[in-house]
Amino acid sequence: MFNHDVSYFRFPVEMRFGVGARNSLSEFAQTFCSQRPLLVTDPGLIETSAFQLVLRQIEQTWNESYALFSNVHANPSDDDVEQAWHCYQKNQCDSVIGLGGGSALDAARAMRLKVAFPKLPLQQIPMDQLPDKLIPFCAIPTTSGTGSEVGRSSVITIQETNRKAIIGAPSLISDLAILDPELTVGLPAHLTAYTGMDAMTHAIESYVCPLFHPMCDAIAIDAIRITCRYLPVAYADGNNIEARGMMQIAAAMGATAFQKDLGAAHSLSHALTSLFGTQHGLANAITLPAVVRFNGQKNSSQYERVAQAMGLDISSDPAGDVANYLEKMNHQLGITQRLRDLNVPNERLAELADHALEDPCHLTNPRKCGQTDLLKLYEELW
Repeated sequence: MFNHDVSYFRFPVEMRFGVGARNSLSEFAQTFCSQRPLLVTDPGLIETSAFQLVLRQIEQTWNESYALFSNVHANPSDDDVEQAWHCYQKNQCDSVIGLGGGSALDAARAMRLKVAFPKLPLQQIPMDQLPDKLIPFCAIPTTSGTGSEVGRSSVITIQETNRKAIIGAPSLISDLAILDPELTVGLPAHLTAYTGMDAMTHAIESYVCPLFHPMCDAIAIDAIRITCRYLPVAYADGNNIEARGMMQIAAAMGATAFQKDLGAAHSLSHALTSLFGTQHGLANAITLPAVVRFNGQKNSSQYERVAQAMGLDISSDPAGDVANYLEKMNHQLGITQRLRDLNVPNERLAELADHALEDPCHLTNPRKCGQTDLLKLYEELW
């Protein structure tokens, strides 16, 4: 039930979805009078068919008048953002296109802040003083997990502190998001699994987040249903366009839902990513079942609709049923449940717990948790 606090609802992203949707880049150029965009991506994407398909469309749309920055790391840092901004300046660009997974899209989004505040380090930019409009931004995902294309935040590692910073504001949202299933066909099976479980984590954590947002709740529940149905198909057959497309939808829905907020699984996974470079979706997949059980010890019934969306019969312990389902899905997708398999030393679990405690996501977890709780969860997973 809602309380008397004011809730904030915002669903403004302009999206184009479908096979060949990349052709909407011409619409982006015309609508925003873009003359020379900067294409931001990561080095691993350069040799892929997805990159070539988008590059061909960019060259047709801008007559080869564009610049390319392709050095975004798997966990983007403030230095990645700084280098992208230098490329933007040097080539006198006027807009930005992010192409790739959440890392490339987050870096491209955050770079817009540097354009607005060129003299300030990223972490010092006053988020309460942003202009209403930043440089035009088109987001084109090649994975189906982060949903960064519809988000208003970037997760950036600040190198000086080796901590992840969540940098967000309404004006950071994409001006156009292009979801083209053909661009995800070449995604390897293991990354299909990791990113798909990232979408699942977003949906589940946002649904049980104790803030009042019935629209996000409804979107989250259907994102869970879609992921359960289509992620195993996309994992088994990467050429299945229907499954690829529906996973893009599930990822966008999960990210739309988590404007409500997230939970402890994300705090645990952010620490794993910062300290050990663990792929974010993989970290979420490992930590989510344990967090569901942890939350269920206080209130298992909050997972009833999640269990229903998974096609499970409602029992006396829906949280336990959901956690079991997630572990079975991880096994089906070739995902380990053990941190030791990721070469995480047992003696560094306390350090991980300290990092996780500093992450704000656990503050909206449905069950309060401190450093001792976070450490115990890591120990269970080790």
